[in-house]
Amino acid sequence: MSSEITKQIQEIESSAKKDQKAKLEKYKQLLSSIFSKRKTEDLQTFLAHLADEETPLVISRQLLSEYAENLAKLPEELHKEVAEYSLAKLENRVVAFEEQVSQIRENLANIYERAEEHLKAAAVLKGIPLESGQRVLDPKYKATIYIRIARLYLEEDEAYQAEIFINKASVLMSKIKSKRLLRQYQASFARIQDYKRKFIEASLRYYELSQADLNDEERILSLESAVICAILASAGPQRSRLLATLYKDERSSKLDIFPILEKMFMDRVLRKEEVGSFEGVLKPHQQAKLPDGATVLQRAVIEHNLLAASKVYNNILFDELGALLDISADKAEGIASRMISENRLEGSIDQSQRLIFFNSKKSNSLVLWDKHITEACTTVNNILEILEHRHPAFVKEVSDKIK
Repeated sequence: MSSEITKQIQEIESSAKKDQKAKLEKYKQLLSSIFSKRKTEDLQTFLAHLADEETPLVISRQLLSEYAENLAKLPEELHKEVAEYSLAKLENRVVAFEEQVSQIRENLANIYERAEEHLKAAAVLKGIPLESGQRVLDPKYKATIYIRIARLYLEEDEAYQAEIFINKASVLMSKIKSKRLLRQYQASFARIQDYKRKFIEASLRYYELSQADLNDEERILSLESAVICAILASAGPQRSRLLATLYKDERSSKLDIFPILEKMFMDRVLRKEEVGSFEGVLKPHQQAKLPDGATVLQRAVIEHNLLAASKVYNNILFDELGALLDISADKAEGIASRMISENRLEGSIDQSQRLIFFNSKKSNSLVLWDKHITEACTTVNNILEILEHRHPAFVKEVSDKIK
């Protein structure tokens, strides 16, 4: 403790015992002097006096507000040291100084975040009293803090911790009008679904962001994330619809990963060498191994290839399917059985003959072919109708010759 500062505080207390206004002014002058000298011991001594229960709240609250504001103007290392000390001293008196403590915590979190100490920054922000009931807080302020904490946890791949705070923010989002905050919430929510391997939901959220009011680079990154999650999702009707949406978006053709998107949309069987290049764009959590030892991507490719095979074959032996999927016959049977039971694959299994029978519809490539033929025929008919309307004699002459 600084004996000099302690002495000056005692002089202020004794010289202006009854005149609170004069006492406050003298304290402010001392505070200004302490911050100009930037001595750790002096700053801590003054803070300890403010935190003392014997110091009247009418004095300590005003001074602590100025103290918190001036802390942010100190060099970062000194700011951090004094802020940490301040929070420890004020821990038992948070109810009396909620606003001031919140300000100190926000500024300290900024320092940790700039230093990329994301977990420390999140821990500091978690201490902000948002639900105490002692003061009425703007929903936007509360949502901003919750979303910021979630984003900090996501920077360290702590998806489950991030989800806790995104869920708290979710309750407030109906009251939020800030587009920037809404986009931050949507991006965080999408990333959490991505980390939890809920790839369909994540892809849909990313795709929404790719169409939002963002800059071009952010929209393309969101679109790429949507495509990656769609590729990693479990095969089935919902994924097929999502692949179709992404494939038809003209921006997708400019992505480096478009070839694999196209092959999946066209229900073409993917080979190992074709998947290798795609593996390089995946994030660590997207390369995680599942309980059966396969990666998320391997599972997605196996299920896709099985679905693609169902568009080509009416039936296939377990052994042949295993060879096609590059897995054992028993594993191929198990995957097919699970997909059929989950209504992601139309078919049935005859275990006595070791056969799988498929009842799938045409592949996307055949559907597209039919669509193109239909469009061509419609166009020809339209041209004939126009000719007949404008040049009836010519059309009649040509028709008679054909007959």
